[in-house]
Amino acid sequence: MRLAKFLAHAGVASRRTSEQLVFAGRVRVAGQVVRDPATDVDGSEGIDVDGEPVRVHDGRRAVYAVNKPLGVVSTASDPQGRPTVVELVRSGRRLYPVGRLDADTTGLILLTDDGDLAHRLMHPSYEVPRVYRARVRRPPVRARELDALREGVLLDDGRTAPAKVRRLAGDTLELTLHEGRKRQVRRMLEAVGHPVAELTRVAFGPLGLGDLAPGAARRLTDAEIERLRRVASHPRSRRRRAA
Repeated sequence: MRLAKFLAHAGVASRRTSEQLVFAGRVRVAGQVVRDPATDVDGSEGIDVDGEPVRVHDGRRAVYAVNKPLGVVSTASDPQGRPTVVELVRSGRRLYPVGRLDADTTGLILLTDDGDLAHRLMHPSYEVPRVYRARVRRPPVRARELDALREGVLLDDGRTAPAKVRRLAGDTLELTLHEGRKRQVRRMLEAVGHPVAELTRVAFGPLGLGDLAPGAARRLTDAEIERLRRVASHPRSRRRRAA
């Protein structure tokens, strides 16, 4: 098995992040630093990341839903000492976030030790929807601005894909996106003249935030994990060709 894939299966990180760990020289195989993520391993060699041995979990993979509060960062650790989402889950597993929410954004984020599932959920080709609720400044949001969001907004890193948008109140919108650029919702709304005052992610794929309290976490059921696997089972381009 390739080293990056092994690390992802072991729950160290997603496959892409595992490749970056290898490139950075943070992974050793049989005591030697390895910088090629395609290196063949079987786990018997002794593999460690940042000096910590990698152990493959023989049981079922775990996925947790977390309601991220304000000020908590979406990383496994933070050099600035800020609280992280991983600290909100009591688990003996090595968990990491599926994507990120900004420190000033609240709501649903997933943590898992299943690298393959995390990779599919975040890869843009699978177009897994994320639903956000935004309270904006300078209300009301008018029809022409809603149309602009629905058609795609030109940002400094290119035009966004069309978003589904519902106006819940004069200053409150619900947006469904299928891509995850950095601070995308905030940049889209600022581009149409309505900077964000509050932003919460209320759904990820088939999962809703529900009544999960801020700072609380719960482990997903097998049925919920299977729903996640189904929504990220095939790239959207393949689905369109099949249709």
